[in-house]
Amino acid sequence: VQLQASGGGLVQAGDSLRLSCAASARSFGGYVMGWFRQAPGKQREFVAGVTSAGSTKLADSVKARFTISRDNAKNTMYLQMNSLKAEDTAVYYCAAARINRVIVSSTLYEYWGQGTQVTVSS
Repeated sequence: VQLQASGGGLVQAGDSLRLSCAASARSFGGYVMGWFRQAPGKQREFVAGVTSAGSTKLADSVKARFTISRDNAKNTMYLQMNSLKAEDTAVYYCAAARINRVIVSSTLYEYWGQGTQVTVSS
């Protein structure tokens, strides 16, 4: 499975961005998809995940501001990020795992995209 993340950029606090993750998998619907992020000097952390059926889980720090979704027909996952804050600045990675529920541990995701930089200026 190859994953391609896109949509990052430089924005101001309070702005919105939508990240996309395109997957090459024929059986995209068989994978749980997730977004993780890593800020400089920090460990990679879970942001959001979505099952093939559309069940979602988001980190408490983004729950009120971010929305995760997927379009199985387009083999694509999205992360809508609203009310961005400086602390959201990080490289955002998409990941896939052949499981049937969202998990927050990055070690259990088998496939990773290359990352897209999100920078929020305050």
